[in-house]
Amino acid sequence: MAAEIIHTSTETDDPVDAVFALHRGGKMEVRATVPVRDADDLSLAYTPGVAKVCTAIAEQPELVNDYTWKSNVVAVVTDGTAVLGLGDIGPEASLPVMEGKAILFKQFGGVDAVPIALACTEVDEIVETVVRLAPSFGGVNLEDISAPRCFEIESRLQEALDIPIFHDDQHGTAIVTTAALWNAAKVTGREIGSLRAVISGAGAAGIAIAKMLLAAGIGDVAVCDRKGVVYDGRGDLTDVKAEIAALSNRSGLKGSLADALAGADVFIGVSGGTVPEDVVATMAEGCFVFAMANPNPEIHPEVAHRYAAVVATGRSDFPNQINNVLAFPGIFAGALQVRATRITEGMKLAAAEALAAVVADELTPQRVIPSPFDPRVAPAVTKAVAEAARREGVARI
Repeated sequence: MAAEIIHTSTETDDPVDAVFALHRGGKMEVRATVPVRDADDLSLAYTPGVAKVCTAIAEQPELVNDYTWKSNVVAVVTDGTAVLGLGDIGPEASLPVMEGKAILFKQFGGVDAVPIALACTEVDEIVETVVRLAPSFGGVNLEDISAPRCFEIESRLQEALDIPIFHDDQHGTAIVTTAALWNAAKVTGREIGSLRAVISGAGAAGIAIAKMLLAAGIGDVAVCDRKGVVYDGRGDLTDVKAEIAALSNRSGLKGSLADALAGADVFIGVSGGTVPEDVVATMAEGCFVFAMANPNPEIHPEVAHRYAAVVATGRSDFPNQINNVLAFPGIFAGALQVRATRITEGMKLAAAEALAAVVADELTPQRVIPSPFDPRVAPAVTKAVAEAARREGVARI
């Protein structure tokens, strides 16, 4: 009874009560885009008129994109195994997050999205389920699926389907991080090719960030997991870690995160935990600290500012928030606009470049990335992604 009172009370200023009040009944609904006021409207929107459209689509399947919502709707799919900082909380408990993701798609990208929480966690089951659901959607945003399964799920779905498959925990984070790093280098008069970065976290985000930074031309990047630097030849690596080990760490570093950070130009945190101040002090002069764990950054900004020229976090109450909402709405809007069959590496880099360019003439160390509420963001990313899709040969219109 006490718990029920806490969850339903809205008569205090307690922020917990305000959260439950906002979420009561869910955060989204389905609305019609055409009127159904009388029998004539009904006959057009439903039977018998709808049969004409169904028949046309049966004869020419590509017409589904013109005469249904398919070409502007994304499935937001999770199995609830890696939800925010909460971990494996299950599909039902993940729904508030998936609803939130869906309304961000609409608010920031004009894209309709449907939350789908799956009661299965096996790779084969998830892939089969999404493939069977795919005819209803123009794209699939995979969300909060734990590593390393997320890599295989994304790869297999993209191989099986001819619509964009995008694991936002990987690529959205990587795109925004890369954009911020480009601008951090620019505002401090440096080139990204001169930087050595260390990433704390070898999960979905860490691996994707490393790959994108390498594609963007970073001088060197080393990825660290709980056991230290992920290096080529380390005997306990998964296939995914072995792949990134072969691509990264050109300096041949071994040892702990602290060992790797000595003299490093960039720290990128996507793992949680705490990096001691004496370790931060060993980084290169004028370094960059992107401590993105929520709610507690790996390096608190107050500490980071004692040593770093540019500091970013994942939080909205500090400058330079690395927030995926800067990327995924525009990425899907651009991909859907040209009915892309996939989201390529070139499209991701184009998104990062467009995002960085939004504030290119307004750069300060406290502003290397736009605000999620900057109205220029989504249009810029949308345009860049659509143009890149055409260049890369994956656009259908």
